[in-house]
Amino acid sequence: MTHFVSHVSAEEERRVRANDREYNEKFQYASNCIMTSKYNIITFLPVNLFEQFQEVANTYFLFLLILQLIPQISSLSWFTTIVPLALVLSITAVKDATDDYFRHKSDNQVNNRQSQVLIRGSLQNEKWMNVRVGDIIKLENNQFVAADLLLLSSSEPHGLCYIETAELDGETNMKVRQSVSVTSELGDPNNLASFDGEVVCEPPNNKLDRFCGTLYWRDKKYTLTNQNMLLRGCVLRNTEACYGLVIFAGPDTKLMQNSGRTKFKRTSIDRLMNTLVLWIFGFLVCMGVILAVGNAVWEREVGSLFQSYLPWDPPVDNFLFSAFLSFWSYVIILNTVVPISLYVSVEVIRLGHSYFINWDQQMFCSQCNTAAEARTTTLNEELGQVEYIFSDKTGTLTQNIMSFNKCSINGQTYESLKHLVFVLLSGEVTDPLGPQLDFTPFNPLADPDFCFYDDTLLESVKVGDLHTHEFFRLLSLCHTVMSEEKSEGELVYKAQSPDEGALVTAARNFGFVFRSRTPGTITTIEMGRPVTYTLLAILDFNNIRKRMSVIVRNPEGKIRLYCKGADTVLLERLHPCNHELMNITSDHLNEYAADGLRTLALAYRDLSEDEWEAWSASHRCADKATDCREDRLAAAYEQIEQDMMLLGATAIEDKLQEGVPETIAVLSLANIKIWVLTGDKQETAVNIGYSCKMLTDDMTEVFIISGHTVQSVRQELRSEHVSVLDDVWIEFALIINGHSLAHALEADMETEFVSTACACKAVICCRVTPLQKAQVVELIKKHKKAVTLAIGDGANDVSMIKSAHIGVGISGQEGIQAVLASDYSFSQFRFLQRLLLVHGRWSYLRMCRFLCYFFYKNFAFTMVHFWFGFFCGFSAQTVYDQYFITLYNIVYTSLPVLAMGIFDQDVPDQRSLEYPKLYEPGQLNLLFNKKEFFICIAQGIYTSVVLFFVPYAVLSDATQSNGVPLADYQTFAVTTATALVIVVSVQITLDTGFWTVINHVFVWGSLGSYFTIMFALHSQTLFRIFPNQFHFVGSAQSTLLQPVVWLTIALATAICIVPVLAFRFLKLDLKPQLSDTVRYTQLVRQKKRKPVGRKGRLGARGGSRRSGYAFAHQEGFGELITSGKNMRLSSLALATFASRHSSSWIDTLRRKKHTHETSEIE
Repeated sequence: MTHFVSHVSAEEERRVRANDREYNEKFQYASNCIMTSKYNIITFLPVNLFEQFQEVANTYFLFLLILQLIPQISSLSWFTTIVPLALVLSITAVKDATDDYFRHKSDNQVNNRQSQVLIRGSLQNEKWMNVRVGDIIKLENNQFVAADLLLLSSSEPHGLCYIETAELDGETNMKVRQSVSVTSELGDPNNLASFDGEVVCEPPNNKLDRFCGTLYWRDKKYTLTNQNMLLRGCVLRNTEACYGLVIFAGPDTKLMQNSGRTKFKRTSIDRLMNTLVLWIFGFLVCMGVILAVGNAVWEREVGSLFQSYLPWDPPVDNFLFSAFLSFWSYVIILNTVVPISLYVSVEVIRLGHSYFINWDQQMFCSQCNTAAEARTTTLNEELGQVEYIFSDKTGTLTQNIMSFNKCSINGQTYESLKHLVFVLLSGEVTDPLGPQLDFTPFNPLADPDFCFYDDTLLESVKVGDLHTHEFFRLLSLCHTVMSEEKSEGELVYKAQSPDEGALVTAARNFGFVFRSRTPGTITTIEMGRPVTYTLLAILDFNNIRKRMSVIVRNPEGKIRLYCKGADTVLLERLHPCNHELMNITSDHLNEYAADGLRTLALAYRDLSEDEWEAWSASHRCADKATDCREDRLAAAYEQIEQDMMLLGATAIEDKLQEGVPETIAVLSLANIKIWVLTGDKQETAVNIGYSCKMLTDDMTEVFIISGHTVQSVRQELRSEHVSVLDDVWIEFALIINGHSLAHALEADMETEFVSTACACKAVICCRVTPLQKAQVVELIKKHKKAVTLAIGDGANDVSMIKSAHIGVGISGQEGIQAVLASDYSFSQFRFLQRLLLVHGRWSYLRMCRFLCYFFYKNFAFTMVHFWFGFFCGFSAQTVYDQYFITLYNIVYTSLPVLAMGIFDQDVPDQRSLEYPKLYEPGQLNLLFNKKEFFICIAQGIYTSVVLFFVPYAVLSDATQSNGVPLADYQTFAVTTATALVIVVSVQITLDTGFWTVINHVFVWGSLGSYFTIMFALHSQTLFRIFPNQFHFVGSAQSTLLQPVVWLTIALATAICIVPVLAFRFLKLDLKPQLSDTVRYTQLVRQKKRKPVGRKGRLGARGGSRRSGYAFAHQEGFGELITSGKNMRLSSLALATFASRHSSSWIDTLRRKKHTHETSEIE
């Protein structure tokens, strides 16, 4: 998305006058035309090129191209750089153009939608793009809202209308909006045409749940809130028509204000690669300086002797200037140590990995028809390095499908759980709670899907127990649920949260049926009798209040406040006479929380007319306040929600998702620490922790930090830190609540909290706010050199998801805001183990192998020029034909390494899940780091030495069969180039661990293309057409017909490859890794399953096979293979072998890393 440029930054308040375009145009408000595209036909080329050249690599290669255009310093033709550069720029430009085309298409589709606008007293069809601030628009049922509108009137009674906000927040439940009472009767276009009210409101912002403004009309002012607004992107539902005044249009609407770019995330490999590339540039400069000094010495000592018949080319007039030009010449020649194709290849590989995630059928949820989605292509290999997972609980670990399970009414507890089954000696199975209750005879409006088993509660309702009736009356009245009656007696509830839906449904089944609502009334059916309550006020829920209340007047005229909320805030607001009942109910609440249930406390308060009138006046004053309105309302709510009478408590069950305990167990074995950050009670969170195997009975101790002061929290942290340090091999868990966490996150205590928490196997933070979730993630990122992953499903998880290195969204019951903010999304928590242990590990492995091989092959290719410089008078003469230099990285060697980077595997996906310890090398960054990088370039430099000096030594004295010497430049160039292509092709066959048809085609096809293209370029035909461009005429044919040349190539290949084979065999024999062990057992199993007498069929099945070569990091353990003791390797032996040969060195590295980080923190 582009950032919209407008006047908004300077706008302090907005003034809008209805039906007065001339007045509104003075403020130059944005039109309703949106433009999310970046380019048009004229600006595409310059803007896109400008953006691409902001990349340092592209600018560097452009600089090289400019150097190559200077004939005095360039020994290479300009096309050796411009061809790959143009290819990269073109591919990127095509991708950007395609993306922008679809943005244009989407913009045009939206901008050309039709809407009915009131112009000069009549409704006219206008395109959305032509709508202006101050216009009055008519909306009809199922239409999208064109702009942010102030609702003026509706076809529904009392100015009500219903909207769906799925495009804004992902929630499909209907929400209700209401017009200001003074405008609700302006339903006729003639009346609306004469409406000239003026709105003064806040400037454009991205807060979806807040709007503050005032309507001035007929010398009176009326307060406007979010309940009066229809936002762009909403859809009108169950409402025949409504009219609205445009307040914000186009880029100023809240939908567009929320569509800004998210923070760009880079992987640790990206950061390392940038560092390494800078080092390589430094190395390139050093080589250039060495060769330039050599040129100066040579020109002074030797070159001066040739001046009479080989003078310097103008403008060179001395050896120093010659050395200066030589430096730039070598910078051009040696630049291929970091070719531009590296960056393109990395992006192609990442794109391939993203498609593999999207296509994975084992991460597809058939129940909700949702596939996994990689919403970014830049973080795939980071998935293989995660050390900390921060998870929400509700909807992430649990299903977020609520069922009314238990309740406590006036000190009596009632249970629905059908969890006790007794088996009699006779074998008969009985249920002590009886059969599932049938509500239909008692209540024809009951929900047939509602399950409850305790018939004592139903009997209490039937006999007319006052406390029970009042309990369910509260549940039927104190909520914001919308009711829709599809047919007679068929009620459908639309709740903003699953909790509310479960509670209202429970009340419905026990005889207190919520039927309908208007802005001023709530209609219920109580024990078969219709009752209409006057709704006097709604004291709405928010994350700070953690409760909601309604004030109603019953048909007898009695006023009562009903309140439900978290026990931590509600119990402290009770009348002192509730002390004994509160203790009993608190015990029940603790029992419910211990069972992992979500709890709420319920209370009421009777109000006299005088109390109501006094409070109503203060509430109206707070509601109409233009400054600090929300604080004043909160104070008014606090005033009335006191001295309440306790009714009881509810307990709702939110079951664990399928596979959560197994997933957490497997991830823990992979040494991934899991932290749960939840807003639930401590007891609920702890119980869920045990249910999902985060907390186990094997843990030595579970620390609980619950201090309310800085000193108490500090003391608890220090005492527990000492316990953890006493024995680092004992498992601990840490539980901390929101109050204590607020102190622990302070600057002077955060290091103690991090060191204690990170030494624990599991951490649970309960009663935390969305901001605290993000702060915890940022704290770990700050103090630990570890990759973090945050996973959640709701809007309250968005800040945590954006803060972590990797954000994962669960597409569940709470809308799609978490998904929209995430980097990866799927529908079940259990898919996380496959995302990390399979796709993440493979992506990391593939990228590391790709980079190691890529740097190796380019150093082997480029360093030959360096050695040649000492034998050509440091004249910047190239070893190879210039066409070979151009095609080496984009044709001859690009596809095999791409295939390896996209398809390679060390073990199958099932083995990755069976052996979670395979994940640890990624966490320790063992496969590609500075040490591995230097090993790769050392191998590349060694290969370049062999490729230069072996042909040089052999060909210097070699002759053709007719006695003509072979020691000429073109023969040497062809021999060296051919040996190079063969050596790097053999090397990638050794590095490839998983062979597919594509690997075979790319490896052998690239080798074949080299010979085909070389013979074509060295042919007589091209020489006749372009005699000045193709100088190696006939060289390939004459050189490759000589047996000595092939013997030279074979010798160079053997000298390059044999040490690699020897090293890998020794490493496999002396220090095998766990992946080697797993591959070996796989080979043993395959041999045991292999039928006798069908030897010829092994390679005929399927499109891929695994290499059996030890030097490809595949099956075999050296000594075990040759000893013959490997045919009956049991699972116990495998575990012992793996722990002895693999885990020990990983654990040693991990201990070193832990010691280093601890010393840094302290």
